[in-house]
Amino acid sequence: MGYVLELVALLWFLICWMGYTLYSRRRASDRPCLSNTLDLYREDWMRVMLRRENRIADASVVGNLERNGAFFASSCLLILAGIITALGYTQEVMEVFSTLPFGTLPTREVWELRMIVLLVVFIYAFFKFTWSMRMYNFVSVMVGSAPPPDDTKTSPAAREAFARSAGNICNLAGDAFNLGLRSYYYALAVVGWFIHPIVFIACSTLVVVVLYRREFCSDALGALRAGKVFEEPSPAKTDPQ
Repeated sequence: MGYVLELVALLWFLICWMGYTLYSRRRASDRPCLSNTLDLYREDWMRVMLRRENRIADASVVGNLERNGAFFASSCLLILAGIITALGYTQEVMEVFSTLPFGTLPTREVWELRMIVLLVVFIYAFFKFTWSMRMYNFVSVMVGSAPPPDDTKTSPAAREAFARSAGNICNLAGDAFNLGLRSYYYALAVVGWFIHPIVFIACSTLVVVVLYRREFCSDALGALRAGKVFEEPSPAKTDPQ
């Protein structure tokens, strides 16, 4: 019965993680959320950048975004090193855990399964953060190659195409960074597994609720949406007489 509960908890975790990822991606196509709202701001940023003579500020912002990804990627490596070390001392770690006033001590196989799941979560996060870093590097190159505002050889259509392309790369980088951050939330849920499978199920559910509220119902979303005009006001009708 114990093994069944462990597997059910793991299955529920995977459903929460992959299910919410698919749900949020589809939901963002027809409902305002942080992701699609920031996409609009990033495209506007690239359009404004094309009108600026001095683009040092734009390069600085891209560099800051890239460094954020580097920080989390480095943190993932440190955490992975700690998990791998703990796997090498499974028996000792289990003995230490057995002295804690909460949780139940599982079998060695179940304990190693928990550690491996935590390892996989942070490996996934590492790849997302490094991919985000690389795409922000692409944005830096595009900012450097952007046509100057006084370049008469570049048509308005070409400028708009460039802004959309640069904005799209920036959006993809932001999405990868967001997925990496979500992995940290799910890793906290896995920590609950070390206490009890029921706690793991509850934490996985709570993470989905928190992510949904922040993505679709947060005050930050309302503030961001308030800064955009999504439809032009209709002109006032005049009396023909």
